[in-house]
Amino acid sequence: MKRKAALLAREPVRLGVLIPQQESNAMTKATMTRPSPVTPHLQEAWNNVGESFERFCLTAGIEALQSMMEADAVDLCGERHARSSGRAGYRWGTTQGKIGFHGGNVEVVRPRVRARGKDGKEMELPTWGQAVDQDWLGKWAMNLMLINVSTRRISRAVRLPEGDLPVRDGDGTSKSAASRRFVALSSDRLAEFMAADLSKLDLLVIQIDGLHVTKELVLLAAIGIDANGRKHPLGLVEGTSENRVTAQALIDSLIERGVDPSVCRLFVVDGAKALTSAIRRTFGKHSPIQRCQIHKARNIIERCPKKHVAAVKRALREAWEQDDPSKAERQLKDLAKKIEREAPGVASSIREGLDEMLTVTRLGLAKQLRRALACTNAIENMQGTIRRVSRNVKRWHDADMALRWAAAGMLEAAKGFRRLKAYKQLPRLRAALAEHAKKHAPAATQATAVAAKPKAA
Repeated sequence: MKRKAALLAREPVRLGVLIPQQESNAMTKATMTRPSPVTPHLQEAWNNVGESFERFCLTAGIEALQSMMEADAVDLCGERHARSSGRAGYRWGTTQGKIGFHGGNVEVVRPRVRARGKDGKEMELPTWGQAVDQDWLGKWAMNLMLINVSTRRISRAVRLPEGDLPVRDGDGTSKSAASRRFVALSSDRLAEFMAADLSKLDLLVIQIDGLHVTKELVLLAAIGIDANGRKHPLGLVEGTSENRVTAQALIDSLIERGVDPSVCRLFVVDGAKALTSAIRRTFGKHSPIQRCQIHKARNIIERCPKKHVAAVKRALREAWEQDDPSKAERQLKDLAKKIEREAPGVASSIREGLDEMLTVTRLGLAKQLRRALACTNAIENMQGTIRRVSRNVKRWHDADMALRWAAAGMLEAAKGFRRLKAYKQLPRLRAALAEHAKKHAPAATQATAVAAKPKAA
């Protein structure tokens, strides 16, 4: 150890790094870049870094930005007081500009350059254009509002009251400025979301459900599950209710954006007849539709007498856990028959939509996959995120506002989407859908042939 320490002590030390005296295949001459000169403002900020690191970052960033803009001005105009026949423009003094920093605006002095010629229009500095186009203020505002920070508290969320960068008039932290930025950015996100191409998604399952915003405004949303178990928000339309026109508008929107109506898929809905009708009208009358078992059980239990609630819950659970669809259907019919005298409404509710309650069982899916696809939990979770991010909205002005907030909530929910638990069993679903399509293909082909057959003369 003493010998090693002595050897280390003999080696030269530069900038806190040990440099060996002899090193094979290495440069023997040290080369160092000349450091940039430190301006007085930056030196003062560094001296006070212990008091305000934020001020140091701001000062250093502004100094770097101004240096880059000055380099842009040199590229366009040449060096100051130097003659050059090939320059594109000439200097035109300086001006105050604003750039986003920490959720608000800060003023930056930037050079102005005008083009040579008769028009003499002002030329944009590339560095300044890129800095302004980042739109960090809009992203700050949208991020804070999606985590339920109200517009009245935006300024306090981005600037500390006792901080070194106080809130000032015109710095972009007011509630109206934050609201305008959110509207602009959410409108862009909505347009991008509604125009997204869906043709590349290998969708096996599509879930559709409605979200009631007001008494006269309903949003109908769709979410898809691909062959790898990944979930994707698909579409969104507004309407007065979950009627046939609204459902058809959503389906038409999905088809226009690339969803192939000739491919057999599993549809999961909450039981609205208008949705079922629109799906069968567009994707075929034999399209497999699974009615949400959680919604169905809730509707049955709410109408059931209290003394029968436990027995009805147990009977429904046992029927839905059956692997044999005929046995499950028989158990549900027996349940309806037993309770018909005391609660005829409950019995009719059990019989209503009986075929669609057991679709996943008839497809022969494994129990874990049946549990995942027999309900609309995926889209319900997304709707929960929409309600959470928009809970500060006290009054909905119009449908456009609801669509913007809903699209922002759907994209926010997509960030936390998890893979379907039973994703390894999805190849079985693909095979079952192919078998289902093949089983009903002859009838459809025959009907098409009959329709295309010319009339006899």
